[in-house]
Amino acid sequence: MTDREIQERMRDDWDRRAREDAGYYVAFGRRRQSPQEFFASASEALHAIQYELRRFPPEAGLGSLAALEIGCGPGRLMLPLSRVFGHVAGVDVSPEMVELARKNLAEVPHARVAATSGSDLAAFAAGAFDFCYSYAVFQHIPSRDAVWSYLREAWRVLKPGGILKCQFNGLPETGPRDADTWNGSRFRPEELRAFCRDQDFQLLLLDGANTQNLWMAARKQPRGWAASLGPAPGARLLRITNTYTSDLVVPAAGRFASASLWLENLTEDADLNRLEVELAGRRVPPCYIGRYAWKGPTQVNVFLPSGTPTGLVRARLWMLGEPVSGFARLRVVPPPPSVPRLLSVTDGINLLSKSRIETRTVKVDVEEAGEAAPQLSADLDGEPLEGQELVCVDPVAERYAINASVPASVPAGPHLLTVWLRGRVLARTTVELAG
Repeated sequence: MTDREIQERMRDDWDRRAREDAGYYVAFGRRRQSPQEFFASASEALHAIQYELRRFPPEAGLGSLAALEIGCGPGRLMLPLSRVFGHVAGVDVSPEMVELARKNLAEVPHARVAATSGSDLAAFAAGAFDFCYSYAVFQHIPSRDAVWSYLREAWRVLKPGGILKCQFNGLPETGPRDADTWNGSRFRPEELRAFCRDQDFQLLLLDGANTQNLWMAARKQPRGWAASLGPAPGARLLRITNTYTSDLVVPAAGRFASASLWLENLTEDADLNRLEVELAGRRVPPCYIGRYAWKGPTQVNVFLPSGTPTGLVRARLWMLGEPVSGFARLRVVPPPPSVPRLLSVTDGINLLSKSRIETRTVKVDVEEAGEAAPQLSADLDGEPLEGQELVCVDPVAERYAINASVPASVPAGPHLLTVWLRGRVLARTTVELAG
């Protein structure tokens, strides 16, 4: 399809979804959600977005800053963020969604919503915003060129030093497919690294590879910034801790195999495209750089690469091919054994219905399934669920979802759902099948 045809299809499909059930297609937690349910569903995304606000100095004052959302929908994120920023704006490809957002933001005088073509931010002047963000939008855009265009436009409308925070579908492609306006484009971390390198974005966060929630954060730098950089030695490596617990030990593998390097005097120009962490003689790229407190040490996070030895491991920081800090030691311990467990059982469509199955579809979430994950299955009262599809949700946490349907022969009422792993019972729970 041509760019124009893609834009028209995006607009038509999302207009139809807005008319049918905007809350479901934006938050897909339940059909016909109440306003309270709909806006409450934004809490996790809000936390991820607001985490980047600590990058602004305290004297800036968030109430004086302007923020822009790409793909605002009915204003699910704009409304709560309007209480944080002095000005909020949003764009959406769907005029129907724009009208819903205007209604939800009718009592917010410092909010503005506009329709967009589906690939640009032409409604806004260059350097108009301090913060630009997007969540659960790029994963629905079938054209990769449109996403790259949005990201270039974000650089344009941001002020110097402004922050971009956005989410992508980072699941790997398993074969040829035709992207559409629901299952759209997917992106690899290497592509986002290269984009930031070429567009003078200082890359600050790249987390969630191989999941549906690949997050990127970057700071706008002036044109030519990347080409002007060189190694900046003199950083002082204070200590290395576990990223998640602040303990001084890190497992060699698994979901908690991430270390934080705490540094003084690290140059403000450091970013993920120019830094490497040396661990036991191997250099690997970090996934996060920032400060926990504005005047405190700089934190650089890195996932331990496969094959990291246990014991005391020497580590140091590199920039542009040269070491810029001294060594510190990290204690690496063997990873704990995986403990497969059932996280949840919900209706496959109305996720907020939890264990009440209203649409005769079921979603089963299991964590730490490990290498045995392909042998996961589920049944109701001994009758296998139909069309069982196994999806890897998070490879680091070894989290998998079984999506399936209830056989037509199963009547309404309470039923015992059993989850099997390697032919053994992993968990049993009661579900209520609606009439």
